[in-house]
Amino acid sequence: MKDSGIECTPSKFADDNKLGDAANIQRDLNRLEKWACVKLIKFNKAKCKVLHLGRGNPQYQYRLEHEWIDSSPAEKVLGILADENLVMSQQCALAAQKANYILGCIKRNVTSRSREVILPLYSALMRPYLEYCIQLLGSAVQDMDLLGWIFLHKRATRMVRGLEHLSCEERLRELGLFSLAKRRLWGDIIAAFQYIKGAYKKDAEMLFTKACSVRTRGNGFKLKV
Repeated sequence: MKDSGIECTPSKFADDNKLGDAANIQRDLNRLEKWACVKLIKFNKAKCKVLHLGRGNPQYQYRLEHEWIDSSPAEKVLGILADENLVMSQQCALAAQKANYILGCIKRNVTSRSREVILPLYSALMRPYLEYCIQLLGSAVQDMDLLGWIFLHKRATRMVRGLEHLSCEERLRELGLFSLAKRRLWGDIIAAFQYIKGAYKKDAEMLFTKACSVRTRGNGFKLKV
């Protein structure tokens, strides 16, 4: 689908499209409706939802093909569930549920408790659920601490034979693992470095200000506090 004639800035991924800016949404929906009519295709109106962001949102209603589009309290964007206040607690709870399910499958179906078996299974199957978009979820500190304590510190590492008597920190150190808090910090540093190196030039100008220095030593990536 082309963007010609669309006033909003669309966010597109595969067959998923999202529009922003309330003043132009209805006009763009009308244009999309005409485009679909010319192409002899139809939108799946059951999947079309409106997410009103912010407490002071005027809650405008929108139509598509002469029918009102239902509003939704939360929607997924590339696997991240965000509610109308952009709070990530639901996403953290969903990640915890999925990770807990994977951990249960490992416990029920894998008889070996050696670190050579448990550690790769944990890293490949369970940890991705806890760390997906961890930089975005970092604002939900209490939820992330809950995920790290229950799953990483306690249950997952305790499954390894011979480490049951050790404390959480000792188990992590013995297995060569970082806590979720350290993994989150590590990811933040990598993301910041990518911004500074020019991976996202437009956004980097709004996020970071480089510190000017006449010293010959050091590097050119120091930031202002």
